[in-house]
Amino acid sequence: MQKNNKTKVAVIGLGYVGLPTAVELAKVGYKVLGIDIQKKRTDKVNKGESYISDVPSDELKKVVSSNNLKAFDNHQPLKTADIVLICVPTPLHKNKNPDISYIRSTAEEISKYLHPGQLIVLESSTYPGTTREIILPILEKSGLKVGKDFFLAFSPERIDPGNKKYKFKDIARVTGGITKKCTDLATRFYRSFIGAPVTPLSSPEAAEMTKILENTFRLVNISMINELALLCGKMNIDIWEVIEAAKTKPYGFMPFYPSPKIGGHCIPLDPFYLSWKAKEYNFWPRFIELAGEINEQMPHYVVTKVISSLNSKNKSLKGSKILVWGVAYKKDIGDARESGAEDIISDLLRKGAKVNYFDPFVKEYKISGKALKSVKYSPEVLKNYDLVLMLTDHSGFDYEKMARKSKLVVDTRNVIKSRNHKNVSWL
Repeated sequence: MQKNNKTKVAVIGLGYVGLPTAVELAKVGYKVLGIDIQKKRTDKVNKGESYISDVPSDELKKVVSSNNLKAFDNHQPLKTADIVLICVPTPLHKNKNPDISYIRSTAEEISKYLHPGQLIVLESSTYPGTTREIILPILEKSGLKVGKDFFLAFSPERIDPGNKKYKFKDIARVTGGITKKCTDLATRFYRSFIGAPVTPLSSPEAAEMTKILENTFRLVNISMINELALLCGKMNIDIWEVIEAAKTKPYGFMPFYPSPKIGGHCIPLDPFYLSWKAKEYNFWPRFIELAGEINEQMPHYVVTKVISSLNSKNKSLKGSKILVWGVAYKKDIGDARESGAEDIISDLLRKGAKVNYFDPFVKEYKISGKALKSVKYSPEVLKNYDLVLMLTDHSGFDYEKMARKSKLVVDTRNVIKSRNHKNVSWL
C-alpha cells in the first residue's frame, strides 16, 4: 500500500479511536477524510481543537492546516476515498447483547459509495463473524465482489487512552481479510504508518477473536483479584501487600489490581460480545459470565465499605457529606465510560448521602440524567466532608496529606501508601 498525495483515507467515527487514527495517518502523508455525524466534533476538528486527551491540539492543528485532514458531518467524501476505516462505537444493550447498529448503518452508507479498488477495514471491537456476516452482505448488495472489486478486512484498534509508554504507532497490529488479497492489502496499509509489527492472520474471525481474547484475559484476571480483595477484607488481610509480595516472584505471576469496577470502552464490554456469540454454538463461557458477575458486585461492596467507615464514627450514610475523588474509569484521562462512579454515586444518593465529586479531567458528569459539576479542590475543602471516597488515582496530588486532612477516607486504588492512618480503609 503506497501512500502519496493522491491516496485518500476516510475514517468514519472521530472518537477515542478514530481521531488519533486520522491524525497519525495525516502525519505520514495520507489525505484523510474524517467523518462523524456529530457536527460539533467535525467543527472542532476543522478548527484544530482536540477533544481527545491523547491528541494534542497543536498536532491536530498542524495536520489540518497542511490540508492533510478535513472533517465532514456526512458520508459523501466516501465517493473519492481509496481506503475506509470504520471506527464507530459498539456498545452493549442493558442485557449485555451487542449493539451493532452503528456498524450496520455505517456499512449501509459505505455501500452507497462503494467503488472498485476500495479497501474497507473494520476497527471497532466486536464479536467474531461481524465482518463476514454483517458488513460483507451489505457491501455485496452493490453487485461488486469481495477480493476482486473491493477488499474487506478487520484490524482491531488497540488504543490505550492515557498510556504514555505505548504510543499509537508503537502498538503492534493484526489484520484478517475475507480473502488473502484483502489481508495482504490491509497489512501493507497498516505497515505504511505503524512502526510496530503488523501480523496477518488467516481470517477476519481470527482477528476479531484476538481482540476479544486480549480483553477477556484482563477482565477475568482483574475480577479474580477483586474476588480475592473481597475475601481478604473478611480475613483482615491487606490485598495490596499480598500483590506486592507476589510480584517479587520473577516468573509465573503477572500483577493485576483491585478496582471499584472495571471501566472503559473495551474490557467490560468486549468479552460479552463473545459470550453472546458463543450461545449460537450451545456454548456458555462460564469464566466470562462469572467475571462479569464479580465486576458488577464491586460498586455495592464499595458503598458497603463507605457505610462501615461512617458507622465506625457513629455516623449514618443518610445525611453524610461524601466527596467522590475521581469519576474517570482510570487515572489521568477524561473518559468516564463504564466507570464504577455511576453505580456508586447513584447508590449513595439513593441512600440519602449528600454527594459532590472532584475530577480534574471530567468537569461535568451525568447521573440519572442530572448533570453534576466537579467542585473546586483545595486541601482545605476536605474538612467539609464526612468522608472522601477515592475512586480514581489521578497523578499530581499529595494523597498522604489528603489523608491527614480528611475525617475519613475509603481508598479503592491504594493511593495512600502509609498504613499508619487510622482514618483510612482500603479496598
